[in-house]
Amino acid sequence: MKRFGLIGHPLGHTLSPWIHRQLFSLMDCQASYDALDIPPEQLPSRRQELLSLDGFNVTIPHKQAIIPYLKGLNRRASLYGAVNTVCDGVGYNTDCLGFLQALAGGGISLSGKVAVLGAGGASRVFAMEAALAGCMVTIASRASSVEKARALALEVQEKVPGSQVSACDLDELKGPFDVLINGTPVGMFPHGDACPVSDTVIHGCGAVFDAIYNPTDTLLLRKAKAAGVKAVGGMPMLVWQAAKAQEIWLGTSFDSKDVDALVPQATEELMRTFGRHE
Repeated sequence: MKRFGLIGHPLGHTLSPWIHRQLFSLMDCQASYDALDIPPEQLPSRRQELLSLDGFNVTIPHKQAIIPYLKGLNRRASLYGAVNTVCDGVGYNTDCLGFLQALAGGGISLSGKVAVLGAGGASRVFAMEAALAGCMVTIASRASSVEKARALALEVQEKVPGSQVSACDLDELKGPFDVLINGTPVGMFPHGDACPVSDTVIHGCGAVFDAIYNPTDTLLLRKAKAAGVKAVGGMPMLVWQAAKAQEIWLGTSFDSKDVDALVPQATEELMRTFGRHE
């Protein structure tokens, strides 16, 4: 039996094992998938254990810390400087693929003027992909981390020559934008009453993507829908990045209809396991 897993700390409750088991079932693959809570100080001593697996996923805080222990990185993981999937000792990043698939499935075109909220790992992926798509990108972060946003903007400009990327304080963000992408945890359970931007900004958007998947319908998404703005949550991205990881591990491909059908099932599993947080 093949063995896979997820490393992170603290992991707490995670849907990843459930999602991967459903995906293995679709492929008729006999495999196990376990959540491995590994504190940062234990990562070096667990290297051999991890590399003995047939593959594993990586989440906070190891997405960058794992890199020195790998044989190499694929192009996208190298571009982002972050890994979420490891196969045969090589680091990949399928967050970007899940993100793009989620947008496409929701009928959102990554084009025009794009606002990326936050300057962390997820926002790094979003900003890079928007720049690669030729968008005019604004990275907005709260005052305490606006310098981090400016540094990210410069990095994107260096890695994507000719890209138009700027940064600003979140409170100074002004539209209109074709797409607004939330890469911050604002609005995540148990703080579902929070929204990262004002109603004015939301009303000036053509579409909104929120990477948060718990709750499945954040305040940002509810406000966008009420304003008639196209809105997509993070569950499709979570499911698709897992599917793309398995395609790397197993050397196969999923029928998109099967993966899309798993998204509402994952939402129901979230509600059953962690309570109805909508």
